[in-house]
Amino acid sequence: MGKIIEVIRAKGHPQITARHPTTLMITKDEGVGPKGDCIVGVAANKGAVGLSEELKSALRSGAAVNITIEAGGEMEEARAFGHPSLTLVHPKDLVVRKSKFTCGRTLVVGADKAAADLSKALVAKLRDPSIEVKVTIKVE
Repeated sequence: MGKIIEVIRAKGHPQITARHPTTLMITKDEGVGPKGDCIVGVAANKGAVGLSEELKSALRSGAAVNITIEAGGEMEEARAFGHPSLTLVHPKDLVVRKSKFTCGRTLVVGADKAAADLSKALVAKLRDPSIEVKVTIKVE
């Protein structure tokens, strides 16, 4: 397996709080509800089901994964892992988890960062609906 890179494009939203201590999520939904404290990007161009088969296969192999979140000149990186139990079938959401829990929207597990770990500077950019949020998923 060579290097696999997939980019998800989303946008910011004024109600992003990024306070969740164990997960972060990108969603195709247009808004953020009061319980959406893990959301870091809305109006994404794909959910878990839309990922390439090559990436899904690599994730299911348990590969190490680097995830980069960029918005308005700010950037954060997280390291996580795929897992054999990943189904990657959710039509709207992609969730990065610190835990080992998996469901249809889980992208990776064992992450070293969640929404609450992101810098205040990045979270400020994620609140701006005019800013594109670029999430790069890289498996090497």
